Amino acid sequence: MRDVHPFLVLSPQAFNARTSRVIGLPMTTAAYNADNPFAVPVGVASGRKAGQTSYVLCHQPKSFDWRLRSGAPHPLKRIPDARFAEVLDVLNQIVQLGSVRTDSAD
Repeated sequence: MRDVHPFLVLSPQAFNARTSRVIGLPMTTAAYNADNPFAVPVGVASGRKAGQTSYVLCHQPKSFDWRLRSGAPHPLKRIPDARFAEVLDVLNQIVQLGSVRTDSAD
C-alpha cells in the first residue's frame, strides 16, 4: 500500500514495541459502510477527507509490522471511549473472545 491508511490499534504498546507488530482494525471513510453492521462510525475524518464519517471495520482484523511500514500514531491519537467500547462489542460478536468453549475436542 502506498497511501496512508488509518488503523485502530488494539494490541498493547508493550507487545507492539517488542514484536514490531500491531494488531487492530482498518478504518475507512467509504460511504457504503453506513449500512454495514460490522462498521462502527467513530467520528468525522480530517485532512483530505475532512467532513466524511470515519468507520472502523470490525470484520477485518489485521496485523502488520509497523516499523517496516513506517507506521506512526494518528494525529487524533484515540477514539472516544464509548466508541472504542462499541468497536470491541461488535468485534466480540464476530470472534467471541468473552465466551467459554462448550464443545469437546475428543
